[in-house]
Amino acid sequence: MNEQTAVVLGATGLIGNYVVQQLIKDPTFTTVRLLVRKPIPQPHEKVQVVVSNFSNPTQFKMDLGKGDCIFCCVGTTLKKVGGDKEHYRTVDYDIAVHAARFGKEAGFKKYLLVSSVGARASSKNFYSRLKGEIEGAIQNIGLSSTHIFRPSFLMGDRKEFRPGELAAKAVMKIASFLMVSDLRKYRGIDAIKVAKAMVQAAKPTTEGTFVYEYAEIMKLAHTH
Repeated sequence: MNEQTAVVLGATGLIGNYVVQQLIKDPTFTTVRLLVRKPIPQPHEKVQVVVSNFSNPTQFKMDLGKGDCIFCCVGTTLKKVGGDKEHYRTVDYDIAVHAARFGKEAGFKKYLLVSSVGARASSKNFYSRLKGEIEGAIQNIGLSSTHIFRPSFLMGDRKEFRPGELAAKAVMKIASFLMVSDLRKYRGIDAIKVAKAMVQAAKPTTEGTFVYEYAEIMKLAHTH
């Protein structure tokens, strides 16, 4: 299998951090470029840490560089942006879509996006509608291979503490057993499983658009 260069956006987040760990361990990926807002320690010799200004398109495009696949794990919360939905959109939508556009222009073939279960551009829910709009915009850019991951509640060790999340995790673990058939896609999932599935999906050269919900993510994660 050909060696690949991967770029990761959102590397300090829950899924992004796990994606970086998986890429470091996988010999398929010989260069892993992390685009970050603030300096972070270099976790491994094959990792390049690039501090970028995502609000500056020229710098963003230059820092993205050349490569094979882009992992977009960027995501914020309304709390982090002080309830400002326009700022929320600037983070989630603009960064993801610009990366896809710049990536295609630079010759990247594969784009792997963390979206969300229920993503739909026609949704009345702000979050679901935004995620659906992001998915649609990226698909319209027309990269050779686009992979969209739609996890539900994410479980894992976050760097920041979120009040109430421990209780929510406990409830989700119990509720997940009751989610069968069409409800299965709403099951909580470990973030590391999503990361493993994303890295596996980045290896083949199959062209097209692929959407993964709970069952597909779990199946792909266990091929690792």
